[in-house]
Amino acid sequence: MMERCSNRVANLAHFLTKNATRWPSRPAIIWENNTWSWADLDARVSALASALQSDFGVSKGDSLLVQAQNSNQMAEIMLASFRLGAIWVPCNFRQAPGETAYAAQKARAKVFLCDAEFELQAEAVQEAQPDLKGIITVGDSSYGTSYEHLISRFAGSNFANTPVNYNDPCWLFFTSGSTGRPKAVVLTHGQIGFVTVNYMADLLPGTTEQDASLVIAPLSHGAGLQLIAQLSSGTAHVLMPQGGFDPKAAFELIERHKVSNLFTVPTIVKRLVEDTSIDHFDHSSLRHVIYAGAPMYREDQKRALEKLGQVLVQYYGLGEVTGNITVLRTQDHSLEDTETRVGTCGTERTGIEISIQDEAGNILGPHETGEVCVVGPAVCAGYLEDDGANVKSFRNGWFRTGDIGHMDEQRYLYLTGRASDMYISGGSNVYPKEIEEVLLTHPDISEVAIIGIPDRKWGEVGLAVCVAETGTAPEDAHLADFLSGKVAKYKMPARYLFIEQMPTSAYGKITKKIVREHLEEKGLL
Repeated sequence: MMERCSNRVANLAHFLTKNATRWPSRPAIIWENNTWSWADLDARVSALASALQSDFGVSKGDSLLVQAQNSNQMAEIMLASFRLGAIWVPCNFRQAPGETAYAAQKARAKVFLCDAEFELQAEAVQEAQPDLKGIITVGDSSYGTSYEHLISRFAGSNFANTPVNYNDPCWLFFTSGSTGRPKAVVLTHGQIGFVTVNYMADLLPGTTEQDASLVIAPLSHGAGLQLIAQLSSGTAHVLMPQGGFDPKAAFELIERHKVSNLFTVPTIVKRLVEDTSIDHFDHSSLRHVIYAGAPMYREDQKRALEKLGQVLVQYYGLGEVTGNITVLRTQDHSLEDTETRVGTCGTERTGIEISIQDEAGNILGPHETGEVCVVGPAVCAGYLEDDGANVKSFRNGWFRTGDIGHMDEQRYLYLTGRASDMYISGGSNVYPKEIEEVLLTHPDISEVAIIGIPDRKWGEVGLAVCVAETGTAPEDAHLADFLSGKVAKYKMPARYLFIEQMPTSAYGKITKKIVREHLEEKGLL
């Protein structure tokens, strides 16, 4: 009988080791006026790994909690975590001290690494996690060990990549917590190794060490995965300046570094293509503008195609599936409605299988609406120490996304919305996305989010929260006439509310939860 095969896999930090050997002098990270080559980056990561092991006792399986804005240090911390066989636990850099303390406790953080400005978060982490071995700050602080001092002390260290197996965790990804407290999704070396191959094949074909990628979104989430994926190709990463997003700065960097790809969310794509700077800089080097995290409305798609050309790539996924469910390729996007499947988020990614299931777990046929469920190597290992969530989210081997939609005969997926976005009006389920799509074709509406609100007669009715395109809000009656005949009467919003700016998450997403919280805070509900 043959001996059982080992499930040993390459440590994700091996990509860095390889690049430092193959292309030592080529740029790895470019930020503001500084450039770090692959050899530079490899040396700094080894120095940090040595410091963490020597001074803080970090070893395989320990958690490193991080709260920092995009920087070369943020990328180094991620790669040093991998090299150590430790677990990278990045937080939204905008989150409050209590939220960071919860993450520290949940992950049993060994070390907290943060930007020096996050002193309140550091205090909260220390209180919540008494076993914490130390705090390291990017920038000078009175409360933590200096990051750059550690790099200087341990310069010249050689640190070999720790051997890892397929199921060894490398990243704890905290969900957005739309229902209850955030859950910690366990991502592993083997899983992300598969996703890297998938990502480059499905989203960024033809990308090489000659390319450059613009990092707009936070590295703590989807942009971090894009960086990991492009480690495999040796692509340079150009970081945006810290602070608020500036379309002009983005186009300057695209022109200067001949950027070939970027990843962001639809609201940022909208801001890019609507900014006047798009006409003053050369962006012809762009081949892939990847958008994810929320639907892009058809009118915004068309405007982006007109301005940027045939470069849009959409993907749909969740943190639990490492963002890896569908892809809508550049060739699947078209200005002409007759030449594209309007409203689809694409077809299954390589190695992924989707099914649409009813509430009992029965698989439905084409054009039947139900819950989107997924199997494949991109699916996470589960939620950390949360048996209830694991039982709820996995059924018959399928991961249940909580998203509602249907597939056509050629397996193109169409999302109706989140199950949690649905409201029931007069006994009928209403999914806001389809009504939002129609409203966005009105010339006077720039953005819209429809939420369900209580109603004595119907149980719930729709409130359409809108941002006017020109600053002048159309009358409710006019919008009702506009929708008449385009959507069923029971789906039509009962009320319209215009606000100056749509609230978004730290990553530029418009979610119903955030919209509702904004309205409650302003006393508009």
